[in-house]
Amino acid sequence: MLRLMPVGDSQTIGSAGEHTWRYRMWRHLCEAYGGPFALVGPRETLYDKAADAPVSYAYAEPDFPRAHLAGWGEGWLHMAPLVGEAVRAHRADVLLVALGLIDLGFYTNAEQTADNVRRFVAEARTANPRVRMAVLPVIPNVRALSDAPFGAQVTLFNELLAKAVADLDEPRSPLLLASPPPSYDIDRDTYDGTHPNASGEHKIAAAFANAMHQAWGLGRPYGD
Repeated sequence: MLRLMPVGDSQTIGSAGEHTWRYRMWRHLCEAYGGPFALVGPRETLYDKAADAPVSYAYAEPDFPRAHLAGWGEGWLHMAPLVGEAVRAHRADVLLVALGLIDLGFYTNAEQTADNVRRFVAEARTANPRVRMAVLPVIPNVRALSDAPFGAQVTLFNELLAKAVADLDEPRSPLLLASPPPSYDIDRDTYDGTHPNASGEHKIAAAFANAMHQAWGLGRPYGD
């Protein structure tokens, strides 16, 4: 069985009442992947904005494997110390990683964030030397458009992320950089300039699905 672990921040965990891109990916793989698979991870909840805590199970579609390693306000800095144990405990084969926005916004600069990417990869491989990782760059968001210094940090980090992926890729444990959704628009694909609405969820899921199909022959292109 192929075991995939979504790893991310608020765009991945989602909040109460949402489907999440994790659900969109699961629905796609149910139709596109020709073998057994599961979403795995140590967490299952959504973020509850009223409680200001990740305590909600109120998914728009509750009947799917909800496991993940994602957290509202968590980034590469937070996940690097956690990923090894999560991979080991849940026997993850593939990590679908969408991180970086929170790091750059609150915790680390582009260079420091790139260092945490390398730490994350090392920890994941210590737990499973054959783990595969598909990584999404920081996608368009309202702060990057309205705050020029922050936007410059996002651009620099995405360049450093691409370099890290190229440096760390190896045949035994492939590391893949997914392309940002080419038509992603913060006015049409988010509900607040940052967090995806239904359209944005589909586009994030498509970015991962298409990258895995093109690079690894896994499944089919999204929407086929």
